[in-house]
Amino acid sequence: MTLYSFIFYILAAVILLSTGWAITRRNLVHAVIYLVISFFGSAMLFYLMGAPLLAALEVIIYAGAIMILFLFIIMMLRVEGIEERLFPLKQWLPAMGLGFISFQVCIFLLISAGSEEPLKAAMAEPAIFGHFLFRQHWLSIEIVSMLLLIALIGVLHLGMEKKRKESGE
Repeated sequence: MTLYSFIFYILAAVILLSTGWAITRRNLVHAVIYLVISFFGSAMLFYLMGAPLLAALEVIIYAGAIMILFLFIIMMLRVEGIEERLFPLKQWLPAMGLGFISFQVCIFLLISAGSEEPLKAAMAEPAIFGHFLFRQHWLSIEIVSMLLLIALIGVLHLGMEKKRKESGE
């Protein structure tokens, strides 16, 4: 087993565990945090496979923008649950463990990036990739942007409805 295959299996385990924990958490903020860990693991996997642009897009778009949108939606809906003020240790340990493993793998990938190249990288400038994406797949991008807009409007509507019911209108 080579070093890169070992790193691949570690990243795969981190992604699977954090995604599994994300879909089984009752607290929505915890689910979002586990999903962010999963997205960072996917970005490191893209980087390991020789696609640094996709790794950067994964972090910027998914771990950044979409997760912020999810947190905004959670805060707008003000989902109330039976929550404790301080989180129990059994919820902190898996997140800290996965975060520590992901951090170590990320540091190792950055340090060993110059030693050898695992796969030949497909070279495309971001401008060329952007032109290809918006020329060939413009309809898909527009559909996704409309779905996100509709979801945001729906959340605002639900939040305003809940606010009206609480105020007694």
